[in-house]
Amino acid sequence: MKRGLFILAAFALSFSLFSCGGEKKAAGESSAATAAQKKIVGVAMPTQSSERWINDGANMKKQLEAKGYSVELQYAEDDVQMQVSQIENLIAKNVNCLVVAAIDSTALVNVLNQAKQNGIPVIAYDRLLMDTDAVSYYATFDNKGVGTAIAKYIEEKKQLKTAAAENRSYTIEFFMGSPDDNNALFLYNGVIEVLGPYLDSGVLKCKTGRTSFEKTCILRWSQETAQQWAENYLSGFYGNENLDIACSAFDGFAYGIKAALEGAGYTADNWPLITGQDAELMATKNIIAGTQTMSIYKDTRLLASKCVTMVEAVLEGATPEINDTTQYNNGKLVVPSYLCTPVAVDQSNYQSIIIDGGYYTKEQLGL
Repeated sequence: MKRGLFILAAFALSFSLFSCGGEKKAAGESSAATAAQKKIVGVAMPTQSSERWINDGANMKKQLEAKGYSVELQYAEDDVQMQVSQIENLIAKNVNCLVVAAIDSTALVNVLNQAKQNGIPVIAYDRLLMDTDAVSYYATFDNKGVGTAIAKYIEEKKQLKTAAAENRSYTIEFFMGSPDDNNALFLYNGVIEVLGPYLDSGVLKCKTGRTSFEKTCILRWSQETAQQWAENYLSGFYGNENLDIACSAFDGFAYGIKAALEGAGYTADNWPLITGQDAELMATKNIIAGTQTMSIYKDTRLLASKCVTMVEAVLEGATPEINDTTQYNNGKLVVPSYLCTPVAVDQSNYQSIIIDGGYYTKEQLGL
């Protein structure tokens, strides 16, 4: 009887040990499967006042969550100190990686240094983070290429290459991006590289004389400021002559310019060529209606995808895909970057690029 009890006890002990081992293995497998879910990515975006940034944030969150990461998405509503506080809070939450689209990157130097001290890698999103060695990578569109695309569009549509020989000239005014956004200067340089020679030759005439970046940049990409400038230009310099070209670096500027032109009595007969950037829904509608000539289409799904691969690589100790290692010197280092290609859209190609590409539906565009 005692021998039988001994065998039974031994069997029970053996079964217990086997069960514990099985549970440990299952727990290990579960732990590996949820490793990504335990990692938190903090995403700091500048504002929700622009449709573009709303789309960027939504695409980033969706794609990161699809990879199994938890996402803390913050918008600072163009308040620099709010963005600093939000990043501080993300660091306090021990996020595993930070993705930052800065309002004013020079104001983030100290808080990004905190991230570095806490071992948190930082990826710059769309706007380069300046004067810091805390940034690992940079995902953006080719910002100088955006300016070049805008300028070449103007060059082609107004046939500037043959204008001097044909005794043609055009009036132009410039509305460039925010001075605290490094992208804005890259864009301006792309514009002037193409259009500068035409300004020098007189083929393009800027009646206000405001052609430098310092005199054409608009703080915080303000639509209201762009409208005010346009109203002042039209009343002060274009009373007896039409404005032919509004070289605008942003769709929001184009909305303000449109309002100023309407207020000044412009019609379809003398409506100027108006450029933009971001291909926002309203801008695309305006392109279809003929009140904005073109915009630069920047597929935020693609940009988010490239940034997500950077996050994955950083968290796995790998190297992401990079296609630029020379252009983006932030004052502390040349930041390895991936540059997405911008595309000009107008009435001739919005259907194939924007609708067929699934960016907006016909219903959204009211078609």
